[in-house]
Amino acid sequence: MEFTLYYRGPLRANGKPQEKHELRRYFHRQIKELWNQPPLNQHFDLIDPSHEPTDARGSIVIVAGEKPSVVKTVGGHDFASVVSSEIDLVADLSITFLRPEPPGQIVTQGGDVDNRIKTLLDALKVPNDPGALPEGVSLAADEEPLYCLFEDDNLITGLTIKTDRLLEPEASPGLAVLLIHVRTRPTLGTYLNLGLM
Repeated sequence: MEFTLYYRGPLRANGKPQEKHELRRYFHRQIKELWNQPPLNQHFDLIDPSHEPTDARGSIVIVAGEKPSVVKTVGGHDFASVVSSEIDLVADLSITFLRPEPPGQIVTQGGDVDNRIKTLLDALKVPNDPGALPEGVSLAADEEPLYCLFEDDNLITGLTIKTDRLLEPEASPGLAVLLIHVRTRPTLGTYLNLGLM
């Protein structure tokens, strides 16, 4: 499965839990829409076990046993991931990172590139523990579960980053425009990831 996520906004080096959570909420809308599109919409029972597919083609049928789930509860909130060890999926990322600075500068006005990417990767995954969430966090009704790309960032098997200049004359120094191309693949082909390769 291949798709591209988009981001436009601030991206700080060594982002705090609040900044990472805002990024998580930004990507939530796109990933939620991804779950409404084929092929993920035929696997929605990985999020809601009571879901019955409207089209039997490509849907998962489990005869016996408990259905797996890609939902994880952290700090009293539910998070759902696309790339999960529950369904034996990993992913490669190819990121195009546009910023209002000359290409090739590793340390920039907005912070060094590697720590800005670390903030991004932390925001794309389900938080490890309640301490990774902002204090007193609350989610809107349409953010339960909050959709994330990864269950854990150790499921990233390849990472390519290309930086270039953002050609906007009035862009603030901390602005980032990101195109994140995602390609998933199974580590083990099973009925759980059928159609998600």
